[in-house]
Amino acid sequence: MSARPRPQVGDAMPTVEATVGRDSVIRYCGASGDFNPLHWSDRVAHAAGLPGVIAHGMLTMGVAARVVLEWCGDPAAVVAYRSRFARPFAVPDEEEPPRVEIGGTVTAVDGDLVTVELAARHAGEELLSRAEVRLRWPS
Repeated sequence: MSARPRPQVGDAMPTVEATVGRDSVIRYCGASGDFNPLHWSDRVAHAAGLPGVIAHGMLTMGVAARVVLEWCGDPAAVVAYRSRFARPFAVPDEEEPPRVEIGGTVTAVDGDLVTVELAARHAGEELLSRAEVRLRWPS
C-alpha cells in the first residue's frame, strides 16, 4: 500500500455515490442480528408510518466509512467514528437501488491524525448528522 499525501484542513475528499439496495439491508440484518421487521417488511414499515423498509443507521454509517477508508487507502485507519442518524433511509425493492452521495471535509489535522466531517445524502436529504471520523493517516 503506497502512502497518500496527508490532506490539509479544508480539503474535500472526493464525493462518491454508493448504492444501498434491499439486498444490502437484508444482509445487514443477518450480519448485525437486527431482524426488526422495519428492515425487511414493507407491510410493517408502512404500518409504522414509514414509506417502506428502512436501512439500518449503522449500515449507512458503514457505507460512509467504506468511502472514507478507500480515500485514505488504509482499512485500519479509523481511530474514532461518531454520527447521529438524521432521518430514516427508505430502501425500495426495485431493480435500481437508491444511491447515497458521500463526501467530507477535513476539519482538523494533528500530526498523523486527520479528522473528517462526513456527509451522506439521498435525494438531497442528509442521512447522517454530526458525522465525524478520525483517521490515523498512513505514512
